Amino acid sequence: MAIFEILMLLCFGAAWPFSIYRSYRSRSTAGKSVIFLWIVWLGYIFGILNKYVHGWDYVVVFYCLNLMMVSIDIALYYRNRYITVKEE
Repeated sequence: MAIFEILMLLCFGAAWPFSIYRSYRSRSTAGKSVIFLWIVWLGYIFGILNKYVHGWDYVVVFYCLNLMMVSIDIALYYRNRYITVKEE
């Protein structure tokens, strides 16, 4: 059922704003795994592709929203790595 998929995506999605905020404020890559972020990003891409193959529905909006937040967190990781290298 789509409701359980939506609930799963909402639970995962609830964590990303906190992660983004922490990445933005800390200006550090400490405690972050860019490999983990890329794996999660790829998982959301596969979820979107699944919706494309098996028929679009409104759940794809939640996949896209989570994908956007993970993308922001990845961008912040690289920004923070640049800041850290620049300061050394």
